[in-house]
Order: sequence, then C-alpha cells, then structure tokens
Amino acid sequence: MKLSQVFITLALAALVAASVSLLIAPRVQGPAQVDLNSATTPSQDEADLPDQSRRSARLALRPDGHYWARMLVNDKASVEFMVDTGASVVALTYRDAQKMGLNPGELDYEWEIRTAGGTTMGASVTIDSMRLNQVHIRNVEAMVLRANLDQSLLGMSFLRKLHSYEFRGERLIIRQ
Repeated sequence: MKLSQVFITLALAALVAASVSLLIAPRVQGPAQVDLNSATTPSQDEADLPDQSRRSARLALRPDGHYWARMLVNDKASVEFMVDTGASVVALTYRDAQKMGLNPGELDYEWEIRTAGGTTMGASVTIDSMRLNQVHIRNVEAMVLRANLDQSLLGMSFLRKLHSYEFRGERLIIRQ
C-alpha cells in the first residue's frame, strides 16, 4: 500500500470517528445539560401557528427569578412547582407526595439524590396525571425526596413530554 493511500485511509477514519463522536456526545451528557435554544425553539411553521392551535399555558417570571406552576396532580391535589430545567425528573417534597395520595412512609428510598440543599434519598414513583390550564400530561416519572427539598420541582421528565416550551421575555410558554 502506498503512503498516500495510508494517509487517505487514516484521514477518512479520523473523519468517521469525529462524526460518530458528535452524534453520540449529546446523548452521553444526559438530561441535566439541556440546550434550551435547541430544545425549545419551534420550527418556522410552528412559530407561525397561533397559540390556540395547541393546548398551552403561560407562566410569568416571578420576582424571585423563577417560573412557578400551580398544577392539579392526580386529579386531586393542588401542588405548586418551581420549574427547574436542571432537574432530570419531577422532584416531590414529602408533604406534596402526601397531598397527592401517596404514602411516602411506605416508599422504597433506594436512590441517592444530590440537590442544591445536599444529598438525600429518593423513591421513584409515577405521577398518573399533571394538569396546568389546558395542558394535561400523563404518566410522569418523579422522585419523592425524603429530605433537603423545600419545594417540589417541575423537571425534565415533565418538560420532555411537551410538544415544546420556550422562554419569551419574562414568560415561559408550554405547549402540548
């Protein structure tokens, strides 16, 4: 084999390896590292559609710098969530889990969870139903945290089930 053929073969192999690594990299990073611009930007066709064409809800930015959503959970409990795109799943306080009809004392707290408040244990649950105005999402993965959580968090396990979500000025618009 000539030296030029070896060089071309190595160059092609490097190009293929670089292409594969670019395709795999976003999956390896995981849901906690979300590019909001690519994850929430609708296509031009969708951007031209009026909000009424999809079930939607709008959340205003509060003075504390966060978006908050009061949701009807499991068709029985009113729970206030802070939207947290850095949380991979919906995180529930012990108290909110009780309001939803769960018995947190009987759950299996097998997952070690790191929060801004420290490390705690979490129990995996599935929320049957979450409703915010016209938006109604079913079968949402969640974790009930034993401690270190003052407020339930609306994480990516809910947001991923939406058609889209976007930040416009001081509003968060979610569409089903």
